[in-house]
Amino acid sequence: MTVSKVVLFNPRSSAGRTPVLPMSPLAVGAVLESRYPYVIVDGNLIDDAVAAIEDEIDTDVKTILAVTVMPGPQLEHALPVCRELKERHPKLTVVWAGYFPSQHWESCLKSPLVDLVVRGHGEQVFLELLDALDGGRPGDEIAGLAWRDPSGEPRSNDRGPVPRPDELPEWNFDRVPMERYLRDTFLGRRTVGYASSYGCPYFCNFCAVVNLVGGKWRAQSARRVAGVFETYHRRWRVDAVELVDNNFFVDEDRVAEFSDRIRSLGMAWWGEGRIDTLLRYSDSSLRAMRDAGLKMIFLGAESGSSETLELMDKGGRLAPEMTLELVEKLGGLGIIPELSFVLGNPPDPEADARNTMDFIRRVKKLNPVTEIILYMYTPVPLAGDLYDQVRARGFAFPETLEDWTGPDWLDFVQRRSDAMPWVGRSLRSRIRHFERVLNAYYPTSTMTRLTPARRRLLRAVSAWRYHTRAYAWPLELDLLHHVMRYQRPETSGF
Repeated sequence: MTVSKVVLFNPRSSAGRTPVLPMSPLAVGAVLESRYPYVIVDGNLIDDAVAAIEDEIDTDVKTILAVTVMPGPQLEHALPVCRELKERHPKLTVVWAGYFPSQHWESCLKSPLVDLVVRGHGEQVFLELLDALDGGRPGDEIAGLAWRDPSGEPRSNDRGPVPRPDELPEWNFDRVPMERYLRDTFLGRRTVGYASSYGCPYFCNFCAVVNLVGGKWRAQSARRVAGVFETYHRRWRVDAVELVDNNFFVDEDRVAEFSDRIRSLGMAWWGEGRIDTLLRYSDSSLRAMRDAGLKMIFLGAESGSSETLELMDKGGRLAPEMTLELVEKLGGLGIIPELSFVLGNPPDPEADARNTMDFIRRVKKLNPVTEIILYMYTPVPLAGDLYDQVRARGFAFPETLEDWTGPDWLDFVQRRSDAMPWVGRSLRSRIRHFERVLNAYYPTSTMTRLTPARRRLLRAVSAWRYHTRAYAWPLELDLLHHVMRYQRPETSGF
């Protein structure tokens, strides 16, 4: 079987807003350069993905369709596209990779729409797979590959070592229409994303990253990351970058060097990190980050309860008081903390949510510009106290792709689901009502179209509810939201 062409398909994920740069296809494509002909088809840029992919399929040669799949909208789009293409081209080899198939590879391989699954870090695995197919070999011994045995049963090999990012080729940005991915955001008028590292060295038992990397973290050098910033700035006049690493701030020396290298560019940037890690940073490193354009840091505060943090196995020595310490420190530097919280955790979801809502009020009193993002606890297939408790309450993941794309489970992966028996309807309502009042009294900084006058109106209308804690059924705020669309930060993004 000679591989003559590879189609890297990025299913739709950003409907209703400017699309996000398809980083996974760019990373995979980089290892294919000069080895295999390939194209990137981004479902966010086209109306008919089936037609666009079919245009790239040559019935006279062997075409491989590789699909990157996140749970939620991408999965919802990938399934019907692959179904229609398989109906038209039964011999088409379809390979799935990414967060969803890496964790739920058995569900994927139970479907006739998926032939093979690449698990975990995929660049080298996919290249080895293409080499095997090109040489007429089955490839069933490749580390990181999941496949079906002769009886049709799903099988998975152990994942191989994670490559060092600096040893991987740089992305070929000419493979995509870069101008279409530049967005007007809170950070800048021409904002784009980049991923400079892979994984995270911690083992939080509610986080899907753990299953993908097993506590490993691999990062590009400060020099290489700064080089990408320089390329963005020089070629496309990019003025802001979202660093979407699972944990950008693991290595203080790397971050400090990176900050020094990009300071002269005058670019803004955003990244994700841990509270306990950043509290160990020196004042000089924090100032260097700020002076280099760091505007906001996404941080997993997760809970206002030390007991819940222990159940989450957050690692390190994270405690609520440490969150308050960092919030205050970042406020003094002019860097906005963006805190995510997970509410409704077992064993007592009611008490957990109440404690965390009270804690959020303490955060806002200390630093009013702090961004707050609320989720409800949703399990990941990872052993630990939280997962064991929800399984005992009857929770189970879907077994088929069709079930995964049902309305309940699409909500589930967005952490807004009713399919969570440990969080009752009343508690879900209270969390949503609290969130509405909070976001009205403290409108998000990321909503650039929200005028000062509208911010004052929202704050005035919501003040009595916030001060009296009368969160229930804020119908007047629902109406204002319908008119003004003052969004949750994580829903609409930058």
